[in-house]
Amino acid sequence: MLAKLTSKNQITLPKAAISRVDVADYFDVTVENGRIILTPVRVQQAQAVRDKLEKLGITEKDIDDAVAWARR
Repeated sequence: MLAKLTSKNQITLPKAAISRVDVADYFDVTVENGRIILTPVRVQQAQAVRDKLEKLGITEKDIDDAVAWARR
């Protein structure tokens, strides 16, 4: 599969390649041995955790207290 780099440093990834990985709007980009590696990232997971903590009534102070307790 080929993907063309545009003058604005943009690449459209082939549908056949994207269909073989988890659905994601964002990709972590790393470079190893002259290769560009894209890893799908789900940004929403962090917000889902925040929403769950809020639903459970867990505050930032609760988390700070738990971390302090665990470090003792």
